[in-house]
Formats: sequence, C-alpha cells, structure tokens
Amino acid sequence: MQRFLPFLLLALPLSILVAGESDSKTKKILMLAGRPSHGYGAHEHYAGLKILEETITEATDGCEVTVVRGWPSDPALIDQADSIVIYCDGGGRHLAIPHLAELREKLKQGCGLVCLHYAVEMVPGEAGDAWVELLGGHFEIHYSVNPHWVAPFAKLPDHPITHGVEPFSANDEWYFHLRFNQDGNVFPVLAAVAPEDTMRRKDGAHSGNPTVRKSVAAGDPQTLAWAYSRPDGGRSFGFTGGHFHWNWGSQSYRRLVSNAIRWTAGDEVEPEGSSLDAFPSEQLLENQDFEPPKTFDFEATKQQYHLSIVDPHAWGPFFQSIAALTRKP
Repeated sequence: MQRFLPFLLLALPLSILVAGESDSKTKKILMLAGRPSHGYGAHEHYAGLKILEETITEATDGCEVTVVRGWPSDPALIDQADSIVIYCDGGGRHLAIPHLAELREKLKQGCGLVCLHYAVEMVPGEAGDAWVELLGGHFEIHYSVNPHWVAPFAKLPDHPITHGVEPFSANDEWYFHLRFNQDGNVFPVLAAVAPEDTMRRKDGAHSGNPTVRKSVAAGDPQTLAWAYSRPDGGRSFGFTGGHFHWNWGSQSYRRLVSNAIRWTAGDEVEPEGSSLDAFPSEQLLENQDFEPPKTFDFEATKQQYHLSIVDPHAWGPFFQSIAALTRKP
C-alpha cells in the first residue's frame, strides 16, 4: 500500500492538501509590551502579557507565543505573526504610532490585532482614524471616558471569544463611549450599563463631556470589549480592561482575553474555551516593573480580587531574590 500512497496524494484535489496544511499550521502570536507606566500593580504590560503567554501555551499546542518589550527590532517577528497583541500606554506615547504604515500593510495580509486597555487610545486624527479602521474602534479624548468602576457581565453573547467564560464582574478602569467603526462588523463582546457615579468627575479630556453624560443618564449599554471582523479578512479585538494587574487572577477574565487572542490568530477556540489549569496567585507577583511599596495593602487586595497571594514583605530577602530573577526578561 505504501508504494501507492504518492499516487493517491496526487489524486487528491490541491485545495484539500493546501487547506489541511493551513489548518495544521502553528499560529504565531507576537505580544508587544509597553514601557513601565503607572507603578506597582497597574498597567503591568510585560507581566500581564507573560501571564497570557503561559495561559495560551498551556491551553493549546496550536499557538506559539513571543513576548517582547517595545516594537521588535527583528522584522521577522512582525513578518511571521498571525496576530499582534499590543499592551502599552496610549495617546501620544502609543508604541504603534511610528509604525502605523507598516502595521497597516501587515494587517492587509489577514494578521490579527489585539489592543489591551490604554492601547485602545490613539491620538485623534490620522492615528485615531487608523485605529477605527484596523481595530474597529478607539478611545477618543473629549468623547470617551475612563472611570474606575465595577462592571457586571451577567449575560455573555455567543461568540468563540466567550466560549467557556462564566458570567463575572470586575473592578477595573473600564473605558466606554468609544468611537467605533460604523461598517456593521463590530461585535460587542462585553457590555454593561455604567452607573451614575462614573460621571462624578468634571468634564475633561478623559473624564466627561455632554454627550457621554446623556448616554449614561439614558442607561445605554456601554461596549467595553469588542470583536471586529475586518473587510480585509483579518480579525481584531479591543479590550478596555487591564488597568489592575490583579484581575488576571480571575479565570473568566483571563479565559476571555486568551480566547480572543487565539480567535484573532485564526486558531479554533474549543466549545469549552481555553483550558485553564489552577492559577497560582503568586504568578501575579512575577515580572512586574515595580517593587511593591511598603504601604501596599496585600490583605485588602487579596479580598477584593479573591486571591490566595502571600504578602511578599513576609518573605524578606527570599522574595527580593526571586523578584530580581523574574522582573526582567
């Protein structure tokens, strides 16, 4: 039988052979971490991406994940990527701004794009328009707002990104009233009605404006995470959470974002979602850009985010040595 196998393969339609090869191809996910930002436990770009890298690697053999700080100096990393994940400060500090032309050409090939938290904010004008085109939407100053609030997600829509995700709530800096693409391809993944106290601040570039106040007063559901099926055939995902590093300890929170990254890369997400092993809360202490301040209240953090984390101050020199080993790549 073996000597006839080559002839049998030749008899198969080329489309079947190519499709089989494409389906089995390992998806390459490139994660780009921004510079140190807000201090301990917030905007921990590199540490958060390392947790997502480990989560995706454990969940599937179909993805290969690479995490780098900043825009990669090796152009091959961009060339080979099936999805690019950006977790960085936004606005004028957004690491993608100098590379928008390069990124647009890459995405035309069907590459996925994911932006987490502040990375959904672009400078109004050319950069903001590019994010509406490529990501499906963006945080626009003097239109969108960034309050800290507890968003409840009691009902989730049917989408590969929500596979296996149980209803949850999370205290985060959930941005809302974003500027979305109006082509009909934006799919709200997380939405919630913002409470009145999200409007307690005065009007400002990030805090409030008459349009958003009217929307909140009307009780409009606010889209906080979305999937975007781009006209070029690629997939994008925007997620406005990600301010507090401790939220990665939530299984639903972590599974949803992991599912989304895999979806943008073209990896098939199982009906039960990305499989997640028991997550040791101590992993949240690894790879952070800052040392914990002596005034940080670990007990309050444990209770608020339902963690089993141990206060690192109790570890003394041992924790300091471990932290030194895990802080940098």
